[in-house]
Amino acid sequence: MNQERDVFFMKQALAQAQRALKSGEVPIGAVIVSSLGIVIGRGYNQSVKKHSQLFHAEVVAIGKAGKNLQDWRLDRCTMYVTLQPCLMCLSLIGLSRIERVVYAAESPLFGEAVDRDELPVLYKRHIKGVTSGVLSEESKVLLKRFFTKKRGNNE
Repeated sequence: MNQERDVFFMKQALAQAQRALKSGEVPIGAVIVSSLGIVIGRGYNQSVKKHSQLFHAEVVAIGKAGKNLQDWRLDRCTMYVTLQPCLMCLSLIGLSRIERVVYAAESPLFGEAVDRDELPVLYKRHIKGVTSGVLSEESKVLLKRFFTKKRGNNE
């Protein structure tokens, strides 16, 4: 895929992560882009605000994309997300038929193996490509800022 395109859309996901940070949420953002290069869904973490883990950035973005398309099938779309998806989000990505996942930073705690070879068989049919590390440092800076402030640590 085109690296410039990935950077362009990851910057938009990072802007969503900034919104999460300003709201006191873990700064994770996501955008979904159609095959025509149009953003059809945006989301940022809202789990604290909504009192539910159902409001991860990926879930919010998928909900908006489905609403915009008036279809739950997000065929030929790409998900850009600032942190490696968890198992719940990866499952939703696969079930939504998103073809490609691009993420910035790896998540050592909750990140699910999104390497195409390690995907569950069900999702291999739909998730055709995975790219990691796009603007990883920018994502890590936001996450460190959040957790440093949350822990009251001035490192």
